[in-house]
Amino acid sequence: MWHPDEYIESLYASVTPELRFAAGNAEEWKAWRDRLRERFAERLGGFPARPAALEPKLLERVECDGYVRERVEFTTYDGLRCPAYVLLPTGSKTRGARLPAVAAFHGHGYGSREVVGLSPAGESIVDRPTYQKNFGVQLAKRGFIVVAPEIFGFGDRRLRDEYERDKYSSCDRLSKFLLHMGRTMAGHRVYEAMRTVDYLCMREDVDAERIGCMGISGGGLVASFTAALDERIKSTVVSGYVNTFKASILGIDHCIDNYVPGLGEFAEMPDIVSLIAPRPLLMEAGTKDNIFPLSAALEAFERIREAYALLEVPSNLACDAFDGEHEISGAQAYDWLQRTV
Repeated sequence: MWHPDEYIESLYASVTPELRFAAGNAEEWKAWRDRLRERFAERLGGFPARPAALEPKLLERVECDGYVRERVEFTTYDGLRCPAYVLLPTGSKTRGARLPAVAAFHGHGYGSREVVGLSPAGESIVDRPTYQKNFGVQLAKRGFIVVAPEIFGFGDRRLRDEYERDKYSSCDRLSKFLLHMGRTMAGHRVYEAMRTVDYLCMREDVDAERIGCMGISGGGLVASFTAALDERIKSTVVSGYVNTFKASILGIDHCIDNYVPGLGEFAEMPDIVSLIAPRPLLMEAGTKDNIFPLSAALEAFERIREAYALLEVPSNLACDAFDGEHEISGAQAYDWLQRTV
């Protein structure tokens, strides 16, 4: 009789997000977008007023089948370096050309190696993909320059003692530390994603007007939140993430890195994702995804569609509701990015 289920239901119902999408025309939408972006960035913990110098460094270069795999590092925050894999398509059509690029954001797992066909130890597993389906490799083979950063708290960016004990991730400790300091893990990851775009824009082989992003699960948060704030991203694919907060991170046990204090006071997830409009957005949602339920993904899609309809670009939004679990589909995603980036 003392269970708090009804209480939290009533608490959620009692709050009407003040910046829920409700624009009636394009001008109202722009004003709504600007207000929500400002509030959203504040809740994420804010971003540095002046970016640190990137100072990129090449660490390794390996010839692969149809692409070259580089590992680089660059500065995100002052005093913080981020390693990333860069996949460079090979072939006569790529020589001397500025190519379109995609920032590839991995989900929970062992880090950036998981999207570029490598095991945790760095051995090739292109023929044995995980739930992330080597989507970085798939994009490189379709002619994109791909950069896959090691997301803060995973892989080689775990805290030293947790890396040495091979703990799955450092999400918990890092998220708690950042929350205590008035910041958020989501905000740190979004800012580092923006620095990843900065890195792409400075490369002489990248067409800076043709940059997209793709991410799954926790990487879907990074992709959607970053695209919502950074208009340099021309097209976005989000797999296994777009939903409602109520049905996903508030209704099912999730990693602490998903939570942004006070966000529910002024927005639900479809409102945040609607900030991507009018730029192209494809959602992937598995029918058997047990942590981002399909029914709520479709509900979010319908709400996001209101923004695209208002801006008269309904074809710039699509949803691949595929027969599968919490995983990359790819059935529409790669063609979508080739058409829209």
